[in-house]
Amino acid sequence: MPRHWLMKSEPSEVSIDDLAQAKAQTLPWFGVRNYQARNFMRDEMRVGDGVLFYHSSCDEPGVVGVAEVAHEAYPDPTQFDPKSDYYDAASRREAPRWLLVDVKFRRRLRRTITLDELRQRDDLGDFALTRRGNRLSVLPVTPAQWKIILALE
Repeated sequence: MPRHWLMKSEPSEVSIDDLAQAKAQTLPWFGVRNYQARNFMRDEMRVGDGVLFYHSSCDEPGVVGVAEVAHEAYPDPTQFDPKSDYYDAASRREAPRWLLVDVKFRRRLRRTITLDELRQRDDLGDFALTRRGNRLSVLPVTPAQWKIILALE
């Protein structure tokens, strides 16, 4: 049974439009440097899982599109590149610390479902995105939350 996720990206780094315009509409989700988010990708994400594409650190943060996991976790090459903002000198090629998954564009939402709007929804229950202090870039979404969020479109 496919799972559902919310994945955050700053639109100045990678936007939903960048994903839509990428070759085969697929991009690697590079730069994750949080162990819990990495573990979600490594241990739980599977090809075909649904992804809510979320723009963060922008004028109007929110869910802007739908994607899916297109390739299971593999080593993030940016960890080995000293010129990358995501370089990790402690990570070794024979035992990589950081992983990524590939995501594939499915569609852009007709409108942004804003963080403020999501915070006002009691029916989302204990939604990881709206928990105080949660800054993870990869978050699980329940099937019920997935349906509620997409119905807001």
